[in-house]
Amino acid sequence: MVTSLEISEYDIEELETQLSETRRELFNLRFQLATGRLDNFTRLNHVRKDVARMMTELRAREIAEAEGLAEEEIPAHQAAARLRSEDAALGRTRTTASERRAAARAEADEAEELDDGVEAIDAEADDVGGDEELELEEERLDSDDDQALARAEESEASVDDEVSDDAGAKGAASDKKKEA
Repeated sequence: MVTSLEISEYDIEELETQLSETRRELFNLRFQLATGRLDNFTRLNHVRKDVARMMTELRAREIAEAEGLAEEEIPAHQAAARLRSEDAALGRTRTTASERRAAARAEADEAEELDDGVEAIDAEADDVGGDEELELEEERLDSDDDQALARAEESEASVDDEVSDDAGAKGAASDKKKEA
């Protein structure tokens, strides 16, 4: 699919050769459609539109030539297309008024979102009293958990001590039996 920008960059000879090749392709696609061998039906529409674009460009050039217009005096949309292609080739960027307005709207929307965010943060800061209470409650629960864990470790240690004391006492008793 050829874009109108690419078509506007062709000179008249290239445009006419492209048009004849595209018409030949369109004929072949229609023939395949009639015989039932066409696989990609959307290609038919794309090629028809390419032919129409090329014919439109040729007609616009004929009119400009008949009116004696210089290349600088061609219709604005075509001039803009040529300028964009020149700018792209030279690495320049241009923005239209509508693009500048859209960018300004986007910046305003972003600033509004930031203001909304600041307001939300301020509102949240007003509610800090409730948040502090929650944090204190969480700390209390964490300290209770730590205390319970410490008590459990102490009880395990005392059980281990009792077991080792029992084992030591049994070992001493067995030593006494061996001596006797």
